[in-house]
Amino acid sequence: MTTRDTLSKVPAVTLGFWIVKILATTLGETGGDTVTMTWLGETTAHPAPYGYLIGTGIFGLLLIAFVVAQVRARGFNPWLYWATIIASTTCGTTLADFADRSLGIGYPGGSLLLLACVLLSLFVWWRTIGTVDVNTVATPREEIFYWITITFSQTLGTALADWSADPLSEGGWGLGYSGGALVFGTGLAILAILYFSTKVSRVFLFWAAFILTRPLGATVGDWLDKPVAKGGLELSRPIATAVLAVAIVALILLLPQRAGRHPSAAPAS
Repeated sequence: MTTRDTLSKVPAVTLGFWIVKILATTLGETGGDTVTMTWLGETTAHPAPYGYLIGTGIFGLLLIAFVVAQVRARGFNPWLYWATIIASTTCGTTLADFADRSLGIGYPGGSLLLLACVLLSLFVWWRTIGTVDVNTVATPREEIFYWITITFSQTLGTALADWSADPLSEGGWGLGYSGGALVFGTGLAILAILYFSTKVSRVFLFWAAFILTRPLGATVGDWLDKPVAKGGLELSRPIATAVLAVAIVALILLLPQRAGRHPSAAPAS
């Protein structure tokens, strides 16, 4: 493959990318909660022992398997890529819940710890490769950095979502699920304005938006399946997860899915 033909192993960042990403993060919340809260009963009177840890183990193994398949793939495969994203966001959901609730770190401590992990991952990636531009993700080394950063950002987003939605009496921001979604949605709108009206680093804007889509999806997911008394719609978690999965499959089929082009790739003559 020549430099001219070099393509990234991740999709081009388009409007379609962001739509599917938000749906995937919402599915990650409802899917993770389905396993740990509904099937393992973590939020019931008779939970299975170590439910959050078991859920994290299940989704963690799936994530590792998908990442290995993604790294070994010769080119961009939209089905494999989005399956890996969904595995990372469900693993992030259960991992954040395990840290915040089972380990007792709490939302502030968990969010700060995970933010530090995201920043450290980006820093090491930048020091090693020289850039954290996702369009350069074309080799196994870059992919490993990419997926480590993705997983930390997905986990951070879950912690931020729970922190924003929980009442002040429980250490949260008191925004509720709809309020949290509004805040994170507004943050994404501001980033979009900066993208179209300023010359702020596109790499910075991408990672800021990527991180913010996770708490947006998480608050929307919680709004769908949490009890009415807590501000949710109390929909069935498995059904909500299935509907979101069908929507994602439909969008992957309908929306253009192409690999991003490496910055060094020259246009065809």
